[in-house]
Amino acid sequence: MEQIVFDESRLKDVLKTALIEVLEERRALFSELFTEALEDIALIHAIKEGETTKATSKEEIYRIIEAKA
Repeated sequence: MEQIVFDESRLKDVLKTALIEVLEERRALFSELFTEALEDIALIHAIKEGETTKATSKEEIYRIIEAKA
């Protein structure tokens, strides 16, 4: 079996090139995945913040929403 030898910088360049090609070809998919991940992180932070603040009635929430509309 023939053994292939890469020098480290050449391997790094090949991997970078391959990753860039994948990102360019699948830009929409990666954008969607990244957006979903950010939304999940924001939701986690909102839930944690909500656990440490006082409760608010539905009426108060609706009043705030209607005032901003």
